[in-house]
This record gives sequence, C-alpha cells and structure tokens, in this order.
Amino acid sequence: MSASLFVVILGFCICKGSSRSTLGRPEVIGPSEALMRSIIDFQCELKIYPENETILLQLFKKDNRDSLLGESTSLNGEVGTMPMVITPYHEGSLECVAKAQNNSNIEPTVSYTHYLKVVEPVEGAEVAVRSGPVDFFEGKTLELHCDLIAGNQVSYKWLLNGQLVSQSPLHHVADNNLLINRTTSKDSGSYMCVATNHFNKTNFTSSSEVMITVKDVVSTPDISFAVLKADSHSYSAEVTCQSTKGAPPVTFSLYNRTELVANITIEERNATFKVPLVLGQHLGWLQCQANNGDRTGFSQWIPLEVVPVGGPVMMHYDYDVGENYAVTGLRFYCKAAKGSLPQYRWFLNKTLLHDRGSFYKVVNQPPEQSILLLRRSSAGTYHCEVSDSFDNTSSISSNWMYLNEEVLNRLGVSVVAVVFGCFTFLVVLVSICCLVGAMFRRRQYGGRSLLSLEMKGMEAAYEGELDLSEYNEDADLVAMARGGEFDQASEASVDEWQRRRRWRMNQLRDPEGSNCS
Repeated sequence: MSASLFVVILGFCICKGSSRSTLGRPEVIGPSEALMRSIIDFQCELKIYPENETILLQLFKKDNRDSLLGESTSLNGEVGTMPMVITPYHEGSLECVAKAQNNSNIEPTVSYTHYLKVVEPVEGAEVAVRSGPVDFFEGKTLELHCDLIAGNQVSYKWLLNGQLVSQSPLHHVADNNLLINRTTSKDSGSYMCVATNHFNKTNFTSSSEVMITVKDVVSTPDISFAVLKADSHSYSAEVTCQSTKGAPPVTFSLYNRTELVANITIEERNATFKVPLVLGQHLGWLQCQANNGDRTGFSQWIPLEVVPVGGPVMMHYDYDVGENYAVTGLRFYCKAAKGSLPQYRWFLNKTLLHDRGSFYKVVNQPPEQSILLLRRSSAGTYHCEVSDSFDNTSSISSNWMYLNEEVLNRLGVSVVAVVFGCFTFLVVLVSICCLVGAMFRRRQYGGRSLLSLEMKGMEAAYEGELDLSEYNEDADLVAMARGGEFDQASEASVDEWQRRRRWRMNQLRDPEGSNCS
C-alpha cells in the first residue's frame, strides 16, 4: 500500500510542476479601428502562466517579427499594456507573443490575430484635369483625377452640375478617376469629386470642383441664295451660309471657285453675302466655308445662274378611282418649260386659290412643278400661272381646263388609243397566221396551185379512178352518202351531186363552151 501511495503522490507532483511550466495562449485586446495620429493602448492578457516566472509580452504585425510595436512584462499574470501612436503602418493583423524571460525550457505562445483598421480623415480633395485644357472641342477625351491632401479608406463620387455621373459606355468611373470618351457639348459643366471615409459612424467629406467647357465643332454649312431686284435691269443675289451647330464665333467665307468673294466672323451661325447677278447668265459656282477654330466645314457647290421663267406652261391631271368607279381623289400638275425660281398660282373660275382650302391643298415643289390636290371633286375651270418669285409683274398662264364628274368619267384618249391598238394588233396577227398557213400548204403540195389540184381530183372522180384516201373532202362526202343514216331521198341527192361535179369539170375544161350551153 505504501508503494502505491508513493507512486500517486509522485505523479501528482510531476503533473503540478508541468502545469506551472506551461504558457497559455495570450489575447490581444484593443479597438478594431483607430484614427491616424491618435494614441491607443493595446493590451496583451495571459490567463495561464507559471508561478514565479517573469513573462515577456510583445506586440507584432503578423508575419513580421523584425518590427516590434510594443512590449510589456508580467510577473503574476498582470495584463500587459502597450500604448501606440497610430500610423498607417499599424493597419493590419496584430498578434501578441508570450515567452518566459528567464526560462528557455518554456515554449513561447502566440495569440490569435487582431485586425486594426487605421482611418485618416479625408482632406483637401482637388480635381485635376489630366487630359489637357479645360476648354476644348467635342470628340476629344476628358480625363479627371481626384487628388487628396490626406485620407485613406476613401470612397469617391463624381458630380456634373450637381448630378451623379453614372457608368456608361462613354463614361468610365473607377475610384478617383473619371474618363469620358468622345465628348460632346452635353459634357460641359461643373465637375466635382466627393471623397468620403468613416470612423466611429462619423463621415469625413471633402470636395472641389472645376469648370469644363466642351465646344461644338461647326457643322457643314448649307448654302442658298435669293434674288433681289433693284429695278427692271438691276439684280443681285443674296447668298446665305448657315450651320445648324457650332460654338461661336464662326468665320464664314464665300468662294467663287478658287476666288474668295468675302468672309466675316460673327457670333451667329449664319451669314449673308450680296453678289451681282445677271439673269440668264452662268456666273460661276459658289461655296460656303465655316470654321470656329477646330476644323473647316465645306458646303456643296451651287451654280450662280438664274433662268427667267419661260413658256409654255403645261397642265395635266390624274385621279384615283374607288368603288363603283367613283373618283376619290384628283391631282392637277403645273410645270413651266424653264425657270430657276418659279412661283406658281392656281385659279378656279378665275379665283385665286391659296395654299389650303376646304376642298384643296397646294403642294409647291419648285422648280420642278406645283401640284393641286382636290379632296373632293369641284366642277369648274382650272388653270395655273407661273412667274418669277423675285418679279411677279408678269406671268405665263397654262391652258384652261374644265372638269366635272361627266368629264372625269369619260373614256380618255389614252384608253381609246390602247383599245384601238390592241384591236389592230389582233387583226395583223390573224392576217400573218393566214399568210403563213397558205405558204405552208403550197410548200406541202410541191408548188401546185389549188386550182390544178381540184381539176385533177374532178377528173379522177369522173373516170372512177379517184383515190378517196388522197382527197379527204370527197371521201367524206361519199361516206356520208353511203351511210345508213339517210333515207332513199339522200341517194337522189348523191346523183345530183355527181351531175354537178361533172358539170363543174366541163366548165373548168371549156369555160367558154359551158357558158354558151
């Protein structure tokens, strides 16, 4: 019994000595986030420790034992406190290492990691234009960058004229950068970057703004001219150059081929030039050029030529037909033989028709023609007059045309011509067929005339030597005469037929003698 008791006591002493020589896992105690340059106390606590041993507690960044963040000693399990001035380096995973200071037989232990987020409040956000000037023409790329004097853990927003700039195929937002491709004038305005970070539910925000101006490139100008009449022998052309868009000022230039006629720089997108004009003469080709600082736009070339209105003035009409062949729409057309700038006027019973009325509408398509559309038929006499748009002192009239429903329903000349033409074609076609048939029959009988064939056939029949298979017509007659479908009266008719055949043969052989008899 004493031996067993000794073993138990010895084992208890060994276990107790072993437990006192073992370090437990330490624990890091401290905040999970801290402001830059603030002083924070981190603690390292060891709950299992050997008695009468001085324990060294050290604080490191994880996987970096070369840079000591703080240390403390503990004799009887006191909590080790390590104050630190927070810098960006302290952000990351922290761990505490516990080891016996004077006993190398005790193995060191390491705590679980503790993550620290270091927040530096944003300060001094400024928008930097990295693509170049703040005033430029459309089509170029705009690149903006939001620079900070201080701040981390920052989120960014971009605003244009107070409105959030959203991601799109042409607008790329990435952190503190904004990239806009193929800019237009819609991208002009005040840009602001808003930089924000958070600490302890408190927002730190800083922003700045910059003014960007995207100018429209002047569009391709249109060119046109109007004729001005000073007196009966003096005319001029007022040439207009106009662009639909473009940031002013715009410089417009007028060229006659390679010769510069005039130019002007104005705050508008259109300009006018006056050049001399002689009616009926070709005075060259005109072109407008427009430039507002980026590139030059060129109009098309137009001839500087004005042909006065000349006759004759032709007028015709057509119409649409609905159910029961009723006229549903009527159109009159008026066109002058020549004239560069004609002016058309329509009349009904000598009364001028304006652009629109209760039953009509005038569609002008100068210089080609003018069209009068009638919504419903209105009987009366119609005509049109054409004059120069710049001089209406004289005009040329078309023929007068009277129309009512009876005239509209009358068969037209064109319809009659078509019908007559079709009839003539049929007659010619039948005649050709007959001629071709006669020629073919003559070729088939070796050039013998029908008269000689008939005489030969009659002779053969008279002499009883006619082959019915070679004379189909007589064979048919004989077959009909011999059939049982006729009575005896038909046999007399056959005799009569034979007598007539002999008489006809005699007549052919001796016409004069037969006549005499």
